[in-house]
Amino acid sequence: MEAAQTIRSAVARVGQLREAQAARPGLRDAVIRIKALQARRFAGTYEDIMSRGPYSAAATFFLNELYSERDFAERDAQFARIAGAIERFFPSAVAQTAVNLASLHALTEALDHGMGVAWLDLDASLADAARYVAAWRQVGLRAEREAQLADVLAIGREMARLTRTPGLRTMLRMMRGPAHAAGLASLQGFLEAGFDTFASMARGDGARAFLAIIAERETRLIADLFDAPLVACETQLARTLGQAP
Repeated sequence: MEAAQTIRSAVARVGQLREAQAARPGLRDAVIRIKALQARRFAGTYEDIMSRGPYSAAATFFLNELYSERDFAERDAQFARIAGAIERFFPSAVAQTAVNLASLHALTEALDHGMGVAWLDLDASLADAARYVAAWRQVGLRAEREAQLADVLAIGREMARLTRTPGLRTMLRMMRGPAHAAGLASLQGFLEAGFDTFASMARGDGARAFLAIIAERETRLIADLFDAPLVACETQLARTLGQAP
């Protein structure tokens, strides 16, 4: 039951962060603001491939499921309640994807929490881009940022690999009813959406090419947010957010 324990630990960590946010006035709102800015940033960074072309569905899936401003409290509650059932209901490869998703979620929430704390400590008159860059550099944690990106890419590779598993799509469809009955609707939806998205890129080397785009742009973004001259970094982020620099 290692998968179940990992999922429960990740969900518990997220719960602790939410309790801390509720205890400090304004912190939850700051975290929500951070998430909204990050979702807008992702949409701006990938506007060229989200609006058209073979990677549009995959980029939209990443935005909705991995870079979203959505509140995943309902999914967290499902994960915690049925963690032990995941290994029984799903094949081992799919169960591992659930474990990795829960771990990524916990890391993302921890980083967003830190950003929210820093956001509150900064001058509220700063423009969004300037305040975001300042919060990012105040939090630091470069290794954790790089690990977050590595986890995102790993989940993408897992989804691409699952599409090559014979009969898995049929199995997922057959499991839809039992999964919903067992309280696994959120995970089931993520798996089906991810499977269909990456299956659409199965011909040729579409998934690998898409993930290479994500890796290149996100790696450059992380480097810029840590190392680029402050004004240049703020200006570029403002443009990506669709704001005047």
